[in-house]
Amino acid sequence: MSLSWKKKLMLAVIEGTYGQGGNPTAGANAIMGIDMSISPMEGSDVARNIERPYMGAQATLPVGLHSKLTFKTEFAGSGAAGVAPAWGVLARAAGLAETIVADTSVTYNPVTDGHESLIFHFTIANTRYVLKGARGSSKIVIMSSGIPMIEWTFTGLFEVPTESAPASPDYTKWIAPIVASNANTPVHTLGGVAFTMKSFSLDMGQQVKPRFLMGTEEVRITDRAEVVEMQTDALPVTTFNPYQIALDASTTPLVITHGTDAGNIITVNTPSLQLQRPAAPQDDEGIVSWTLRGVPLPGTGNDQFTLVLT
Repeated sequence: MSLSWKKKLMLAVIEGTYGQGGNPTAGANAIMGIDMSISPMEGSDVARNIERPYMGAQATLPVGLHSKLTFKTEFAGSGAAGVAPAWGVLARAAGLAETIVADTSVTYNPVTDGHESLIFHFTIANTRYVLKGARGSSKIVIMSSGIPMIEWTFTGLFEVPTESAPASPDYTKWIAPIVASNANTPVHTLGGVAFTMKSFSLDMGQQVKPRFLMGTEEVRITDRAEVVEMQTDALPVTTFNPYQIALDASTTPLVITHGTDAGNIITVNTPSLQLQRPAAPQDDEGIVSWTLRGVPLPGTGNDQFTLVLT
C-alpha cells in the first residue's frame, strides 16, 4: 500500500531534561508548518576495510546518526499582547530567550548559554519520526505582498521510526498572518531614515553541530553569526550614504515593524547594524534599487537583535 505524502503532522514540546524527550500532544503542541521535510538518518558510514584475497565492496557501520527537520512557519503574533506566539517554543530551541510581560509584550533575544531543546514527533502518513534533543537555526523573511515567514532547520538525535496513526491537530493558537504591505508594515527605517523596502531578511545565524563522543550525545548551538539583507529603493546619498557608512565601518540602527493591531505587532530591532559594501545598483521596474547587507553587532552581549511582540 502506498503512503500519502500530503498527510503530515508535526508536534513539538520543550524538553525538561536534554535528550529525555516528553509527550507532545496534537491538542496542545501541533506546529502549523509549511514545506515540511525530514532527513531522518543523517551521519556517515565507516568502512570495515577488511583485507581479503578477493575484490569486493566493504561492509560499513553507520555512525554519528542524527535527524534534520526543515520547515517554515508564518511570522505572526498570538493575537493577545503579552501572550507568546505559537512559534515561541521553536525560537526557544533556536538559542533565543523568551521574556513575557503580562498583557504587554513578549521579547525574544539571542542567548549564549542555557539553550533549551525540543522533542519533535513528525508523522508522514502513519510513519512517525522522533527527534529528541533538537536545536535549530532560523531566518525571518519578509517580502512585499507576501506572507512573512520564519524558516527553520532543526537537528535532533536519531531514533528508529515507528508506525503510529496521527491524532487530529489543534491549530487554534496559530492566528492568521497579514501580508507585508505599506499599510501592514508601517515602519522600515535604517539609521532613522524611512526606506521603501521590497524585501527584508534576518538570518539569525545559529551554528548547529551534533557532538557524538563516548560519554555524550548532544546537538549543540556552538556559535551564531547574524546577517541582514534587504532590497530597497535607492535614495540620494545626501539623504543616506551606504557607501560612506560601509567605508567607515560604522553602525546604524535598523527597525522593522510588521502589524498594526495589538497582539499581532512584531518589531525587529538591530540597534548596531554594520553595513557592508553595497552590491551594484539594479533596475527594478525602472527604479534604482539597492541590495544592502549588514551584520548585527552585539553591544554588551546577547543584544544584537530583538523580536518584540506587542
